[in-house]
Amino acid sequence: MDKTLEATFDGDVFRPDEPVGLRPNTRVRLTVEPAEAPERKPKSFLRVARSLGLEGPSDWSSRLDEYLYGSRDDS
Repeated sequence: MDKTLEATFDGDVFRPDEPVGLRPNTRVRLTVEPAEAPERKPKSFLRVARSLGLEGPSDWSSRLDEYLYGSRDDS
């Protein structure tokens, strides 16, 4: 039985992505080559930003330059 399998290496063993149809302890020959990673949907910047739980002043967006660089009177 020749069959190509997709699997993940967890650092110790290869874990097939689907059942292989073999009895336990059956010896097989493996040829290992990296598979292309499945396409992942990019994460939303806003969702990531919200998940960080950052806290700041309520007027942060309107006074961002002042908070980043100091007020003009601080010179």
